[in-house]
Amino acid sequence: MTAGDALLAGTPDDGLQALPALAAQGLTIRRLCERDMAWLPALYASTREDEMSRLPWPDAMKHGFLAQQCAAQHRHYVAVFADAEFYVVCDGDRPVGRFYLQPTPPLHRIIDIALLPGARGRGVGTALIVASQRRAYAQGCGMELHVFHSNADAARLYARHGFVGVEGDPAASHRLMRWNRPEPS
Repeated sequence: MTAGDALLAGTPDDGLQALPALAAQGLTIRRLCERDMAWLPALYASTREDEMSRLPWPDAMKHGFLAQQCAAQHRHYVAVFADAEFYVVCDGDRPVGRFYLQPTPPLHRIIDIALLPGARGRGVGTALIVASQRRAYAQGCGMELHVFHSNADAARLYARHGFVGVEGDPAASHRLMRWNRPEPS
């Protein structure tokens, strides 16, 4: 187990065997810290590029709006998920993503996985999901998460890892998905 693995792990036996897939790419995981507040708005903005490209706002207005939304989202996550674990995925010393997990029985919750465009499509999300599933499985727990209805790529990723949509309000912005503890792959 690498130092990055230990940050997600309560003990070496909590089912985080998938993280060597990150180490093989030179990626590590560490706890979110105060200095990360400076780059989080850029990460947040990268997840909203398509949506923002359709708005006729000046760039300065878009940047201000996204910075405000990022700060509000972060305050919400810290307040609502006070017992969560907040991680940063790094490529060397450079942050390339975030991973927020609430490992609370009976259902662990993936709060957020967000990666900069250059880190997407490299198996990072898969490694984080599988590691989290192994941890939940070892603790006798299932998992849940919410995904934007419009984020079909993320929904397909979660479905590939056994998450199933739960009936809910079709007018809601997010869809609840749940993994009911089959042994992770």
